[in-house]
Amino acid sequence: MPISTQNALDLIQSAHEQTKISAGAVENLKCWLTEPRYAQYVESICRHVEEGKWQALDDAFWTIIPFGTGGRRGRMYPIGSNAINDRTIGESAQGLADYILSRTDVAKPLSCAIAYDTRHNSRHFAELCASVMVANGFHVYFLDDYRATPQLSYAVRAKNCSCGIMVTASHNPPSDNAVKVYWSTGGQVLPPHDAAIIDGVMNVQQIKTIPFSEAVGAGKVTVVTSEIDQKYLDAASQYAWPGSRDVRVIYSPLHGVGGFAVLPLLSACGFQDVSVFEPHAKPDGDFPNVPGHVSNPENSAVFDAIIVEAKSRGADLILATDPDCDRMGCAAPLTPAPDSLWGTINGNQLGALLTDFVLGKMKAAGTLSSQTYVIKTLVTTELTRRIAESYGARCEGNIHVGFKWIAGLMDELGPENFAFGTEESHGYLIGQYARDKDGAVACLLMTQLAADLKAQGLTLHQKLEQLLSTHGCYLEDLINVQMEGSEGMANMKKLMQSLRDNPPSTMGGLSVVAVRDYGNLTRKIVGGGTEQLDAPKSNMLILDLALPGSSQPSGNAIAVRPSGTEPKVKFFVRL
Repeated sequence: MPISTQNALDLIQSAHEQTKISAGAVENLKCWLTEPRYAQYVESICRHVEEGKWQALDDAFWTIIPFGTGGRRGRMYPIGSNAINDRTIGESAQGLADYILSRTDVAKPLSCAIAYDTRHNSRHFAELCASVMVANGFHVYFLDDYRATPQLSYAVRAKNCSCGIMVTASHNPPSDNAVKVYWSTGGQVLPPHDAAIIDGVMNVQQIKTIPFSEAVGAGKVTVVTSEIDQKYLDAASQYAWPGSRDVRVIYSPLHGVGGFAVLPLLSACGFQDVSVFEPHAKPDGDFPNVPGHVSNPENSAVFDAIIVEAKSRGADLILATDPDCDRMGCAAPLTPAPDSLWGTINGNQLGALLTDFVLGKMKAAGTLSSQTYVIKTLVTTELTRRIAESYGARCEGNIHVGFKWIAGLMDELGPENFAFGTEESHGYLIGQYARDKDGAVACLLMTQLAADLKAQGLTLHQKLEQLLSTHGCYLEDLINVQMEGSEGMANMKKLMQSLRDNPPSTMGGLSVVAVRDYGNLTRKIVGGGTEQLDAPKSNMLILDLALPGSSQPSGNAIAVRPSGTEPKVKFFVRL
């Protein structure tokens, strides 16, 4: 038997006095050791204390894992308020159920769509969420195999669900997992629902559950995998326009779910010369054969080995999707020459290429009008706006990072005129079938574009050069600074406060002429006054820069924002 609870509490306090464990961890450990709702975890915590596992305890308990950009995401560990485990996943589902049950404007009967990806414990957490939702009176529509996040978004809408849960940590490392929470629109939860759900999650005392097998046997869980596969395929295939199908593609699911969505879609739309990069083909939560074991198509290094094979096979295009297949990345030859060098294309550039492609196809089909609009985020390239305006469409861009804001604005403005949504982190959406970014349909669009360009004797890189020549040169970059644990969080807060209180006068030799603070919705002009910003609140700063010898904003800017899903600060550079 481990030590007693009181002995554990005394040792925890002593460890804190010796700076072995943070004050936040002490507070949360006391809760987990003394409150009845955490009784099943007491023995494990006491063993950790007895064995002096202070770093593990501090990592797991220094804070309460937040409800970030779209849900709760973090490192898996069997115990801890700052870890993904049965307690934090269970209370996330219970808090969601409690909030929906408290509302009088939610249609009855209640239902929830649930899906999961290839990560460790994803199936287990999906069953846990299903057992919680059924125990709270919800019918569950279950995608009973590895499936993509956009398919979950589609399922919520197709089955008229009250909500949805996707078990995935997207492109995070193998150690992580998460739940993404969806509203009845098929989009990730937005204000005021997000804050209310967070309150519910934080106040969960009892997690109601029913054994998953019992819920299935009672008819409270309906497996809809085949139904949603076909309906999603039919909906996504609408965006296969007439054109060439002569293109050789190598595709990597990066050990995720993409093979279950991308390959059927490309085949159904007439693209037959598509092969899978075998070292990345097997669904595997460890993400072997991927640099750093991080399956993120934003990272150009994931394409290095695939490019070698593409050259040997005379391929025209490489596509890759992240583990839950909501992001798309690609690489292509620089020229049509057989011995051409290859290069990746970043998320801003892909969005610009696809915006031009979609609007061009709409124009050719006669479906483009003055009411047509595209959506981008505040940190996404302004090249997208220039392209949209050149087609007579408008570009909405006064929204924050996170595709949920694109989906929400789409519904606010009217989805019937929505053409395309794009964000710098490789997220894209077309049409009305879903309300989240879709890596599979992005692959379909990119394959069509590559085929059309091949028929013209061009590559994607050459087409991008044409767009820059026509609309002006736009350069963007993203710098990530990792800040792990309680010390990292403290440093993030210090950094953001320092930039607010004492912003730099220059950045890269360019003068800072104004600071946009989306935390208090003000724009402070250097040497001048303060203006109000018309935008949603967010913990983000944008430093507006002037050209050399000028005091006027030039369109160049650097945005600074703590990530909503990972322990890091992001610097978005736009020139």
